[in-house]
Amino acid sequence: MNGWLLAAGVTAFGVAAVHIVGGHRDVVRPLLSCGLADEPKRVLHAVWHMVSVDLVLSAAALVHLALTDDASATGPVAWFVAAHFVAYAVAFLVVTLSVGWPKPLLRLPQWILLLPVAVLAAAGAV
Repeated sequence: MNGWLLAAGVTAFGVAAVHIVGGHRDVVRPLLSCGLADEPKRVLHAVWHMVSVDLVLSAAALVHLALTDDASATGPVAWFVAAHFVAYAVAFLVVTLSVGWPKPLLRLPQWILLLPVAVLAAAGAV
């Protein structure tokens, strides 16, 4: 068993839960009730669901890798999951830093949840 990957998977399940519960309340409800045109509103809603599925599948993959003895696929898959969690974190950082908000690192704090998964997955990949 790979403890780093198990920690990454459990953390990723936590991130997915926060995304699903908190995101539905703080992002989806306001999005669906705003005056945005229907097509972009539905596309954004679908993207939110797509990310929800991605987060859950990534968490499941990490837990599976942690509990599997087949080391041949562990490294590449773990690196892939780590890379895409880094990409998600960078996207939130770029957007929040480009707006010019005061205390920008706390305005879209999702990156704080995403980077630990990336670090743990990378540690488990080596």
